[in-house]
Amino acid sequence: MVKPFVPQLVYIEPRALEYPLGKELRNKFENMGIEIRETTSHNQIRNLPGENHFQKYRTAKSTLVVGVRKTLKFDTSKPSAEYAIPFATGCMGHCHYCYLQTTMGSKPYIRTYVNVEEIFDAADQYMKERAPEPTRFEASCTSDIVGVDHLTHTLKRAIEYFGKSEHGRLRFVTKFAHVDHLLDAKHNGRTRFRFSINDDYIIKFFEPGTSRLQERIEAAVKIAEAGYPLGFIVAPIYLHDGWKDGYHEMFEKLEDALPAIARKDLTFEMIQHRFTKPAKRVIQENYPMTKLELDESKRKWKWGKYGIGKYVYTNDEQEDIKDTLGSYINKYFPNAKIEYFT
Repeated sequence: MVKPFVPQLVYIEPRALEYPLGKELRNKFENMGIEIRETTSHNQIRNLPGENHFQKYRTAKSTLVVGVRKTLKFDTSKPSAEYAIPFATGCMGHCHYCYLQTTMGSKPYIRTYVNVEEIFDAADQYMKERAPEPTRFEASCTSDIVGVDHLTHTLKRAIEYFGKSEHGRLRFVTKFAHVDHLLDAKHNGRTRFRFSINDDYIIKFFEPGTSRLQERIEAAVKIAEAGYPLGFIVAPIYLHDGWKDGYHEMFEKLEDALPAIARKDLTFEMIQHRFTKPAKRVIQENYPMTKLELDESKRKWKWGKYGIGKYVYTNDEQEDIKDTLGSYINKYFPNAKIEYFT
């Protein structure tokens, strides 16, 4: 069982201590006996312990930076939501395929932002601009927010903030099962809680540091019973020996566990494995022993929306994935909404 994240090292911006959450976190980490250092900016963390890149990267992934979010202009987050809401950046998981390795670059440490009310105020402006249309906010574009929230409770505050809003909706996805503190949040059905799931082979070999499949499913049951709208992201869908049996077993476990209340408004987002040349370089540097298949000759090249080509499965493989996994979902969850992404 993966234990809740506890940082080995904490950095705090002086400005963060001007906010109640900044003071609260400093006191919490002092009482836990964790080393605390000062930094001028959450973007300027230097001198992380480690003899080489391999060691420094792992130190960074267990380092938490408490800072102030200065940029309150939200990025768009299509197609998942209208906007990405920035409560945290970085992740404590070690998923070999993760796109955060390239987007975070030289800053793979975890950041949490304490000016939560200012972030809410910015969200309020976006909601007013779109009213009376609802505005969806994605809280996990650059982080696994659940993985750190047992320490900060920022996400819980956000769930209750949007629970009281007329036009706001909150969404996020997690690979962590540490959800007990979120079960009594007053969400009023305005937060969709999604779990990223995969077959046992992929979790075992490519998702170290995250909750196991059974733990995620058990957490999803708790969330459904707490009345949250529930969803699952199956990502990345990855072809390996026995993948059809592996995914079939995953959906069987899900079907066995989910109560009736979870099936009324259930969503699945299916995202196939892809990679870019820059991502391949970073993955092989950070995880030199990975079993992840990154052979361009076995893939189809596709133009990416950010101007970088990506390597995806062939058309026949994509159709096989869609037909196979679609048949499993239709068998076990015939009323679920399904979206596919390549």
